[in-house]
Amino acid sequence: MGDMCIHMLDTARWMLGLGWPKRVTSTGGILVQTEGKSNIADTQTATFEFEDYNAVWQHRSWGTPTDPDYPWALFIYGEKGTLKASTMRADFIPQDKNAKPLHFDCVYERQQYPEDVTEKDIELNAAPATRRHMLDFLAAIEERGRPIADIEEGHISTASCILANVSMQLGGRPLTYDPKKRIVTGDEEATELLRRPYRKPWQHPSSG
Repeated sequence: MGDMCIHMLDTARWMLGLGWPKRVTSTGGILVQTEGKSNIADTQTATFEFEDYNAVWQHRSWGTPTDPDYPWALFIYGEKGTLKASTMRADFIPQDKNAKPLHFDCVYERQQYPEDVTEKDIELNAAPATRRHMLDFLAAIEERGRPIADIEEGHISTASCILANVSMQLGGRPLTYDPKKRIVTGDEEATELLRRPYRKPWQHPSSG
């Protein structure tokens, strides 16, 4: 949820212009790989309810993907067709059978930046996007504006995924978060789970 869903939810929110979800619900747990060492869910479904759309995230660390071409991706189902997108490729399948499908592949920059090829542990498919984000960030500094990947938007996506994990921890309880008060409305137990207890003698600033 915090490593995989965050990327796709953030992208979907950006493409659709979505803000904070009205409500977050999630269920799952370690249901299949019970003998493993991992302490994260091997099965999880989360529903993020926005004003006009619901975004649903599903993951399994077992079995096979529903679409082998898109094992880790986001799908947007629209009135004119379906968009499938991952970090490697994208396809738009129109609803109109007479319309032409659209296909996009990741643009690698091996020739422009040969150091990409020799860089240890680099994700070649992510390098072009990383460069563009860096350039966009520097332009925002120069123009005193906000970058495309603004930190406030990153906070919304991250907090939404944290809320999904809290909901799962509480047995799938729906959570409504108030970003101004920074609490889960009407749910003190869920609010308390938004931060970890501090070791003594350290205290959280809001503890007084």
